[in-house]
Formats: sequence, structure tokens, C-alpha cells
Amino acid sequence: MVDLTNFDEQMRKRVTEIKSIIQKYLPEEEGFQRTLLEAVNYSMLVGGKKLRPLLMQQTYVMFGGSSAVIQPFMAAIEMIHTHSLIHDDLPAMDNDEYRRGKKTTHIVFGEAMAILAGDALLNLAYETAAKAFDMEPENPRIGRAFQILSGKTGLDGMIGGQSVDVEYVDRSLTQEQLYFIYKLKTGALIESSMMIGAVLAGASEEETEKIQRIAEHVGMAFQIQDDILDVTGEQEVLGKPVNSDEKNNKTTYVTVNGLEKAQEDVARYSKAAIQLLDELPYENEFLRELILHLVHRRA
Repeated sequence: MVDLTNFDEQMRKRVTEIKSIIQKYLPEEEGFQRTLLEAVNYSMLVGGKKLRPLLMQQTYVMFGGSSAVIQPFMAAIEMIHTHSLIHDDLPAMDNDEYRRGKKTTHIVFGEAMAILAGDALLNLAYETAAKAFDMEPENPRIGRAFQILSGKTGLDGMIGGQSVDVEYVDRSLTQEQLYFIYKLKTGALIESSMMIGAVLAGASEEETEKIQRIAEHVGMAFQIQDDILDVTGEQEVLGKPVNSDEKNNKTTYVTVNGLEKAQEDVARYSKAAIQLLDELPYENEFLRELILHLVHRRA
């Protein structure tokens, strides 16, 4: 049983552990491509809450997982997420100068090197996840986990959602289109994280499907809260510019539905996620608290 009397302290402890795991899979900064490697490591180590590997780890633990085979997938999901942030921040996309309280990769290393760093991280993610095959070559769950990772990243996942988001800048979106973007651009990696944790721990197909529904609700709540914070937050707290969506003429959940409805829907989606989680015959109080924390976060 996890003592949650000081959730923030528990969170810091776990994030520190995850950072040390991820660091093991980062490249040495040497050779003629050293600048690229520096850009990769800068982007990975600049900060962040490591929520996706944390969700993966805690779902894995909830279903009874105890092997180190989860670790390369934890590193891989953070690499994919960081790849997306590097490219999101580029002048051709959101053109942001700060991320996680630091200068963005293209500001520090230049636009061309930032593009390459994002590309490198996406490829490195699959190289890293593939190391799990060497760890447990007879484990059939690794192949299924790899399928989830690659599928949720691509055309029908994160990148597909990002493409619609980019295409509809300066254009109004319907509620259906907005939902599509959020489910793929943000939700897909959260779904991937939790589903991989479940699959590698031996969860049944039915249990994995329920985890996917939980993660879908979490992803929606997370992205709507992100929209809310873009309007109500402070740059010093968030570590990135506020009103970025307005600057880039982006339709968001807040612009379509208003702030009050957005806040109500964050509560609705998070409640649905917790209800589904509580239906599972397993317990992980930290995971439950983590979900509530991240969808109602202030930064």
C-alpha cells in the first residue's frame, strides 16, 4: 500500500527514478555528429514531468509486472513525446521560444538541427524499445507492445492528429474535428503508455481494452486542461508561453465551448476515467491519484 500523505514527494521520487532509467538509453555526445547528439540530450534532459513513462510504469505495476523489460518502453515513449515537442515548437508549427522553462531546441541549436534532433529521437525510440527483445527473447508480449507503440505514434495516432491540427490553423473546427485531433495528437501516446504497461504485465484483452478507454478519457481531460491553462495560466508556472493558441489562430476546446464548459468537461472525463479504473480488480492508489493530479494540474 502506497502512503499518499505526501503525493508530491512520492511523485518527485518516482520521476527521479524514471529520469535515471531514461538517461541510460541516451547517446554519448561524441563523434562528428556530436552537435546532433547534444541537441537530442538537451531536449530529453531539459525537464518535464515524465508523465507518459510514469503512467506506463504504474499501469505495469498495477497488473503485477515486476521485470525490467518495461524500462526500454518507458524511455521510448518519452523520446517520442520529446520528438513531438521539438517539432511542435518549430517556426513552421507553434514557433515557441520556451519549453519546460528553457529555450526550445531550435532556439539553442538552430532550426535545421532541431528538425534532425526530432527525427533522431523518433528513430531512437524504436531502437530503444527493440532492446526489450534482447532482454526477454521468448516473451510474446513484447511484440504486441511494439505494435501498440508504433501504431499510436503514426498516421492513425499522434502524427495523424498533428497533421489535422496544422491543416486547420486559421480555420474553424467542429466539435467532432476537435475531438479527433485531441484523441490522436494527445490521447494516443497516453493510450500507448497505459496499454503497453498492461500488455507487458499480462493483462487480458478485455482488461487492455478497458485501460485504453481509461487512457482516452485521461487524454481528453489532459488536453482540455492544457487549453484552459493556455488562457488562465502563467508562463513562470507553466514553463512555456501562455496565449500561444490565440497567437497561432488555433481553435481550442475553450474557444469552441467556453471556459466554464471546458472546466466542466475536464471534471466529467476525469470522473469517467476513475470510475473505469475502480472497476478493475486491481489497485494502485498512486496511479489513481496521479490521474486526478495530472488532469487537474495548474502547470
